[in-house]
Amino acid sequence: MKTYSAKAGDIEKSWILIDAAGLVVGRLAALIASRLRGKHKPTFTPHMDCGDNIVVVNADKVVLSGNKRADKVYYWHTGYPGGIKSRTAEKILDGKHPERVLHKAVERMLPRGPLGRRQLKNLRVYAGAEHPHTAQEPTTVDVAALNSKNARSA
Repeated sequence: MKTYSAKAGDIEKSWILIDAAGLVVGRLAALIASRLRGKHKPTFTPHMDCGDNIVVVNADKVVLSGNKRADKVYYWHTGYPGGIKSRTAEKILDGKHPERVLHKAVERMLPRGPLGRRQLKNLRVYAGAEHPHTAQEPTTVDVAALNSKNARSA
């Protein structure tokens, strides 16, 4: 028996559409990260980008479990001394770019490095219900039906 290693020509990428309305952020991000890497495929190769292209709509309607909406804090540094800044998840979700909460959650679940950055480019997150990828004919995945804990009423 030989170990299978996918070549660039062997990789088949499909398009997936996920409606994030009412879904828990962490569980959704874990599923998306796994699909971006291609771990759901029997031809998974760790050093190749063999994952799917994923389109997420209604990212502004995601739910955080527990008190995370008010308590979870996102930090960044400006690069200047004393330049640490912070913002809660509630302010981000109610602000101008609510899709960034889900995007950051997926980004932090992917490996750091050139391959992880390439795989993250296959993710498109939109705050509303509209997306410009209808020509790719994405197949819809019902994440709420996979596990009862994936969805939560706000």
